[in-house]
Amino acid sequence: MKAFLARPIVRIILAVVIAVVIIVAPITSSPYVNYQLSIIAVFAVALLGLNIVMGYTGQVSLGQSAFLGLGAYIAAYGVRMEWPIVLTFLLCCVIPAAVGLLVALAAARLRGLALAMVTIALPIIGVPLAKRFPDFTGGSQGTSVSFLEAPDWSGLADDQWRYYIVVAIAVVLFLLGRNLVRGRIGRAFAIVKSNEAVALSMGISPYRYKVLAFTVASLFGGAAGFLYIAVVQYTSPETLSFATSINLIAAMVIGGSASILGTILGAIYFVVLPIAAGQIDASRTALISGAVLLAVLFLLPGGLVSLPRRIVQLTSGAKRRGGSTPANQTPTGGTAPDGTAPDGTAPGNTAESAAQKQPK
Repeated sequence: MKAFLARPIVRIILAVVIAVVIIVAPITSSPYVNYQLSIIAVFAVALLGLNIVMGYTGQVSLGQSAFLGLGAYIAAYGVRMEWPIVLTFLLCCVIPAAVGLLVALAAARLRGLALAMVTIALPIIGVPLAKRFPDFTGGSQGTSVSFLEAPDWSGLADDQWRYYIVVAIAVVLFLLGRNLVRGRIGRAFAIVKSNEAVALSMGISPYRYKVLAFTVASLFGGAAGFLYIAVVQYTSPETLSFATSINLIAAMVIGGSASILGTILGAIYFVVLPIAAGQIDASRTALISGAVLLAVLFLLPGGLVSLPRRIVQLTSGAKRRGGSTPANQTPTGGTAPDGTAPDGTAPGNTAESAAQKQPK
């Protein structure tokens, strides 16, 4: 399967098919479906940043929701102040990245529980701060804005126009993230994750690359916040909550750590599971989510992205077991457990054995 997908022609065909599906989907779908697809793209960007710092670099980050919420608040404020959209988007990326850089400069030297405590503080502090500055955030009630309406010349509905804008930005960010993790910086991330002592011996500064990973993750989180406010048109302190960060981490694990495709699968899980659980029993969403997480951890430690490889392993193992020789059957040309040949004669009594024993 992997060799088949590695062929250039197969990759080109898959890329064309995916592009056609992305372009055609909002035209043939309802506004509700377009909204859900747009939300998947939003959280895919947030999960990509989380995957860079946790999956590819091996660091602990429990505060991605803080950067998501910060980007959403900056976007909402920029829209109310009638700033240019491009400038607002850049600020949604730069300001969270700067905050992430400051946190990383202090936290990147820490490990384990200490690092986790620092990142946990971000959403814990962020929620009361968002409630304390109502002029900027709208306080406990949150803030709503309206922008990115479809222009008349497009002939599209608002939900379709927002879908195209959000997906286009998400695709660009994913291409940037893919090039980052597959290039020289990504190889340095992998070495730091594997063994910091080895990284130092190779001239790679673990501290520098940890700071870089946190900063990039914060940038992607802020960009996701801009996309979130563009789709939902509303944000509140709940966007920054610690529960959102935990759900993002669970989605990253379920989709597949250190995997671009796993990031997309994780975003689909993050959005679709609450909807599916609501059809069963909305009060048991957390229970269903926990059960899915445990099932994936036990059955697919590599996440949903490893499912095809797991199926191939199981089928290959079944074929090997099915084609193995029974214990009580003597292979052709071999000897039985009592030392006799297949024709019933002892190996030492055959003519060939006697000839081999004669001195030359």
